[in-house]
Amino acid sequence: MACLRFPVIPLNHTSPVSKSPRPQTHLIKPQDNEKHHQILYNSYFKHISSVCKEGKLQDAVNILFELESQDFEIGANVYGDLLQGCVYERNLSLGKQIHSRVIKKGESLVKNEYIETKLVVFYAKCDCLDVASSLFRRLDQKNVFSWAAIIGLYCRMGYLQNTLLGFCAMIENGFEADNFVVPNVLKACGGLSFIEFGKGVHGHVVKKGFEGCVFVASSLVDMYGKCGALEDARKVFDNMPERNVVTWNSMMVAYAQNGMHEEAIRVFHDMRTEGIQPTVVTMVTFLSASANLYALEEGKQGHAIAISTGLDSGNIMGTSLINLYSKSGLIEDAEKIFNKILNKDTVAWNLMISCYLHNNQIQKTINLCHKMLSQRLKFDSVTMTSITTSAGNTQNLKLGKSAHCHIIRTNLMSDVAVSSSLVDMYAKCNKIHDARTVFSLTGTKDLVLWNTLLAAYAEIGSSGEALNLFYKMQLEGVPPNTESWNSIILAFLKNGQVKEAMDSFSEMKSSGLEGSLVTYTILIFGLVQNGFVDQSISIFQEMQENGIKPNNISIVGVLSACKTRASLQLGRAIHGYVLRHEMDINVILATSLVDMYAKCGSIDYARKVFDMIVVKGLPLYNAMISGYALHGCAVEVIAVFRELQNDGFDPDEITFTSVLSVCRHCGLVNEGLGIFVDMIRKYGVKPSMEHFGCVASLLSKCGNDEVFQFVKCMRFEPDSHILGSLLESCRGTRTDTDTDIGTGTETNTDTDIETGTETNTDSVKYLMENLMKIDPGNSGNYVAVSNAYAGKGMWNEVSELRNLMREKGIKKSPGCSWIQIGKEVHVFVANDRSHSRTDEIYSTLALLRKEMLGNRDP
Repeated sequence: MACLRFPVIPLNHTSPVSKSPRPQTHLIKPQDNEKHHQILYNSYFKHISSVCKEGKLQDAVNILFELESQDFEIGANVYGDLLQGCVYERNLSLGKQIHSRVIKKGESLVKNEYIETKLVVFYAKCDCLDVASSLFRRLDQKNVFSWAAIIGLYCRMGYLQNTLLGFCAMIENGFEADNFVVPNVLKACGGLSFIEFGKGVHGHVVKKGFEGCVFVASSLVDMYGKCGALEDARKVFDNMPERNVVTWNSMMVAYAQNGMHEEAIRVFHDMRTEGIQPTVVTMVTFLSASANLYALEEGKQGHAIAISTGLDSGNIMGTSLINLYSKSGLIEDAEKIFNKILNKDTVAWNLMISCYLHNNQIQKTINLCHKMLSQRLKFDSVTMTSITTSAGNTQNLKLGKSAHCHIIRTNLMSDVAVSSSLVDMYAKCNKIHDARTVFSLTGTKDLVLWNTLLAAYAEIGSSGEALNLFYKMQLEGVPPNTESWNSIILAFLKNGQVKEAMDSFSEMKSSGLEGSLVTYTILIFGLVQNGFVDQSISIFQEMQENGIKPNNISIVGVLSACKTRASLQLGRAIHGYVLRHEMDINVILATSLVDMYAKCGSIDYARKVFDMIVVKGLPLYNAMISGYALHGCAVEVIAVFRELQNDGFDPDEITFTSVLSVCRHCGLVNEGLGIFVDMIRKYGVKPSMEHFGCVASLLSKCGNDEVFQFVKCMRFEPDSHILGSLLESCRGTRTDTDTDIGTGTETNTDTDIETGTETNTDSVKYLMENLMKIDPGNSGNYVAVSNAYAGKGMWNEVSELRNLMREKGIKKSPGCSWIQIGKEVHVFVANDRSHSRTDEIYSTLALLRKEMLGNRDP
């Protein structure tokens, strides 16, 4: 190693290390001279040590030069102090020069244990991994300081597994890990989510009595938080005799990182109560938790605290505030914070771009992108990922393609995160072929990219393509994770392949991977949608047995199973689970509960849940209106409909479908027609076939003329429901005089919707023919035509139609009833003798019939 000449700076004459006086003429005894020499050397050494601690490294070097000029034998302690001074200042260049001087002094100094250790510590603290590791390996005598230095270096540089291996080797070599080593080891455990290893280190901490050290305890809180073991983190936190701001921050961050944002805010409140002054980390965590909860008031209070404590300046705080106001929809406030940041970095620009994209302000996004480029800043992978992700979420293919072009021009295609976002964008824009092309052109494919394309195929139910891709990724050496299996299961369920989905679930577990909350939620929803209601409930129970706590989404899934099965008992049990575990009943969960209770026959409970929610959304109103409509409660439907309007919500297509449906069932012709007109004129909702069907059915109660005129004016070809309504109007008309649509004159015929010339009987035949074309296998259509003939006393035609049904093998689907006793549901249809206790059931029924007939008044 080359040795650079040290510049010489004249020393102050008053310094205790000034040059020694010129030799005196009188003789000095050799022992006195040696003693004087040692005193002078010690004085020099103390001064070197002092100026090194003060950071005056050049002064220390000058003293070294002075010592050498007077032929002092420089000891290891001097070079050690100089190296330690370089550690304090992280002065790599000067430290290397001292190292070269040590080498030139010879083997005895180079192999000195003290110097060897100091060199390892110096290079480790300066993050020179290769040099430090090389020197460490060549150490003849390793000690606790060299082990601590190399373990700390591995941890800082991100070599977390090497950190743990170094810790194990240190213990095996008989050295005790102290409270300087343990925090680095715990940090590595947290980064790798090695909770079992972390618990072992925790045991070491307790054994050595380090749990009272605030730095070690804070590291334990951080480790458990990163591993998701929040109960353990809280136990350590609560048992600490002393907490500093780092400890409080660790607890807050642990909750925030695991999605428990409310708990993070509570810790912040407790911290303020204890009088602990917040740091930037504190405020950033608090603002992030507030943003994720959309807790604007709390966020604003945090902003005020940051201002009052002088923490509101700087990019980190600025970006946190932008994130808060962006997620709260306060774009102008986010812009104000952004404009106040003096030296904006790429993170600030990216957040502001994301803010505009999140609020679908595309033009402002484009303008800000141009402004960012004008500041000579380049789009990075985060910028492009944000733009492509937003383009996919809004299905803005034009924006997505523009972003793709820029990605190609700026050579960002090699970034796997960018490629993954492009694949996702094209998939969400229904361009799966383009998504596959981007995937194929990406050189290095990581697990995230494979999973992105797998998820794209799963969403469209392309189970074959998904399975081929799943096998291909394994052939290319990429082992699937739980997310990969989730996509395969979802693809099968979307394609109706329930057996294959369940087989994949079993295979995933046999491969050593456990199902996640997402896995079980996918299964619950998929099984319900495919009609396997009981199996979905079993999956929900299995999820809890495996220690996985359901969230609101999985609860919504199992509630859909309850309403499909019409199991009020199970639905109440699920509601009870929600209340016992103090789960947040948001609008989505409340909507599902209202829907479940209504469809399980308990409209009163549905109303109670509805009234519990203070801030109601349109979906919740729709669920309540639909429930009342299902129960035929017309007055209540209209009342909730008016309440919805008074709360400032505009009804949508679903709202009007429910309201018109109840008007149809209850024969509220005037109310129904008035609401239909308001739907079009006042709210601008385009009527769908379902709306037309409701009105047609409503008008069918008024006779032929009105309904035929209405159907004639429709912009759709009538479907089977509307044709059925026309048949209903024919059924109710047995007179021989009706009004012709074309002439308005009374004739002895009914009116045909196209020509107005057919007889009433021919109209029925015409409607029957069209019904058979639209839905030939629907037994309900034959029944409707049969009822229309019967209503006119045309019994021969009724008989012919029933014969036709027998010839075609079409049977009327019988209605069924069921009753739940315990956990078992018993289903009955007319003349059903399939139940295991049929004889007992019919005997009881006969006794009831006899008793009823016996009690009949004479």
